[in-house]
Amino acid sequence: MSEKIITAAMIAIGDELLSGRTKDKNISHLADMLTTAGIDLKEVRIIGDEEQTIVAAVNELRARFTYVFTSGGIGPTHDDITAEAISKAFDLPCEHDQKAMDLLGSVYKARDLEFTDARKRMARMPRGATHITNPVSTAPGFTIGNVHVMAGVPSIFQAMLDGLLPTLETGTVIQSTIVECPYGEGTIGEELSDIQNRHMDTVIGSYPKFDGRNYSTQIVVRGREPARISEAAREVEDMLERTRLQRAGS
Repeated sequence: MSEKIITAAMIAIGDELLSGRTKDKNISHLADMLTTAGIDLKEVRIIGDEEQTIVAAVNELRARFTYVFTSGGIGPTHDDITAEAISKAFDLPCEHDQKAMDLLGSVYKARDLEFTDARKRMARMPRGATHITNPVSTAPGFTIGNVHVMAGVPSIFQAMLDGLLPTLETGTVIQSTIVECPYGEGTIGEELSDIQNRHMDTVIGSYPKFDGRNYSTQIVVRGREPARISEAAREVEDMLERTRLQRAGS
């Protein structure tokens, strides 16, 4: 059976992320959700509120990956420039979307609040974009081409992603198995590298642990074919058994 591989990149936008004023929670959530859906998140960039930087990143990444997801910069303030930047990347006018204006206008009218020019900024998007529904605070994200533009507020980003994911093409889901290793990476690193080279259709990760006295390693074998994962995991287990016997005999 042929494997279907769908790839993605993420751009997290905001000066506050680079200054440390805001701790990003969206990257890990997106990674978890895409992995579950069988979409490979290949690259993440954190960039500031600079139009040309956003334009360049969007144009580079949308040409390389199946999907690009962005977070941040679609609010009501002067530094929320993502809509303009995405429009420029696609060489499209950025305009107030009528459906978004109607949605937001109704919300502010129901709350007896003025629909100010600042609030209207949240209805801007490239001409021809489609909405990403926002069940939390109404102001929609949008999709243009293979780029999906969402809010930076984690609760809103997550809600938007929940609605968006079922509409996307997905690939073969990556599966994994864990082998617990009682030795540190320095002991098993060379042989583990050899096993990885013999099983290039899997990804073998090693994650060191220290309990205050001893080092150990959690080895995770990932892949799309269960049989190939099992073969690589068996080699890892055989390697650990050889290591145990060698250490016992020394």
